[in-house]
Amino acid sequence: MRIRPAVQRARNVLAGVQGTFGVLCVLAVLLEIVRLLVPRWAPVALLVGPLVAGGLLLPLRYVLALVVVVTAGIVGNGALGNLSGEDVPSLVAVLVASLSALQMAYRRRRLGLPATRSEAMLVELRDRLRAQGEIPALPPGWQVEFAMRSAGGAAFAGDFMTSSLSDHNGGPRLELSLVDVSGKGVSAGTRALLLSGALGGLIGAVRPEQFLVEANRYLLRQEWPEGFATAVHVTLDLSTGEYALESAGHPPAVQFEAGSGHWRVSPVSGPLLGVMEEVSYSRGHGVLGPGDALLLYTDGVVEAPGRDIDVGLDRLLGAAERLVPRGGFAQGAERLVDEVAWDVSDDRAVLLVWRS
Repeated sequence: MRIRPAVQRARNVLAGVQGTFGVLCVLAVLLEIVRLLVPRWAPVALLVGPLVAGGLLLPLRYVLALVVVVTAGIVGNGALGNLSGEDVPSLVAVLVASLSALQMAYRRRRLGLPATRSEAMLVELRDRLRAQGEIPALPPGWQVEFAMRSAGGAAFAGDFMTSSLSDHNGGPRLELSLVDVSGKGVSAGTRALLLSGALGGLIGAVRPEQFLVEANRYLLRQEWPEGFATAVHVTLDLSTGEYALESAGHPPAVQFEAGSGHWRVSPVSGPLLGVMEEVSYSRGHGVLGPGDALLLYTDGVVEAPGRDIDVGLDRLLGAAERLVPRGGFAQGAERLVDEVAWDVSDDRAVLLVWRS
């Protein structure tokens, strides 16, 4: 007699799964139709939402079917000429979300687990996107360290970095970008997830001088209520040590010069990302010789309520100067991000590049 309640529960679960699948498919199709009619109202990146929800709520075969529906819609829009090169970062974000949803559903199926909590799915997506920013293996003599702390120890942060190592004119070229999305903690982290996927597709794929320009265009298309971000982008020739730097409203980079033993603040600046159209970014140039270092950081490291940012910058430089007699720059990013910041309720990150 106990078989009937079990069968009924199974039917209820199946009906719930099918209903959820139907709703997500309809939502994805509606987004594609709206994009077909009025592209600016439905950017491709909106498809990340149904995919993430599907990964949270659906079994593997339904997630796979949802990915097929989304892919078919994108292909259809492309066949009708409704996609352009500007949509490439959003398409990369959709691809990352699709793979994350499939991986989560597969893992649940293998372990026999039900759908996980929303935060678990977002953590999985965050980890996959962060992998795009992992520092690649560098030639001997070069080191890069990245350290980040989220506001209040939250699982997500609005600060992130992306990187790319490629061959240029017969030598290795490293590109690094440190980004700070407006807001902090989880509220900024969800937007940072999408933006990091998009910029991870841009870096190394466009000319270095166009990276911030394309990032700005991408942010403008999202039309987020809090849609701006700051960023700094560095292109470094690992054969010569020559580098070029652009800034989009970001705190100034600083370079350590081994010859003088001092840190020099870069004057390079530029407009925020996601605020104005048709912007341009000036480039600063420098050289990292043996013993030199380049320090990038987000405003959470040097800013605090009621304190001038120059005071925070002086505090950072003082701590950075103490790195050299304490054994060099190894573990320097971790030490700086933990020692310098006044306000642990803000996201904060440090990116340190040096040549031995």
